[in-house]
Amino acid sequence: MRLHYPTNLRIVKVPCTGRVAAIHLMKSLEKGADGVLVAGCLEGDCHFQSGNLRARKRVDYVRRILETIGIEPERVAMYNLSAGMGPRFAEIALEMTEKVRQLGPNPVKAAKGGKESAA
Repeated sequence: MRLHYPTNLRIVKVPCTGRVAAIHLMKSLEKGADGVLVAGCLEGDCHFQSGNLRARKRVDYVRRILETIGIEPERVAMYNLSAGMGPRFAEIALEMTEKVRQLGPNPVKAAKGGKESAA
């Protein structure tokens, strides 16, 4: 089965979403990503026991930070899926891409671009 999801999506594979730290999410946005989607195992079904629960807490933490600094927290999201839910992953990727498109470009990217052109 061939899945169709947006071509502007960059997939970064990690052994477990529990390895995704808040700094990774923030750096992605700092480097210009308009949004970040974390896709982890179904809750209670993590191969590494509670990695996906740690990832969920980190995603929520980053969303609170973004809200505090005036950036839309919707730019970062986490979904829980099993490996057999490929079509659902493609659907979520399309939804997230559309949500981010509606939010517009990452304001951090715009701010960095403004500073670079002024130099």
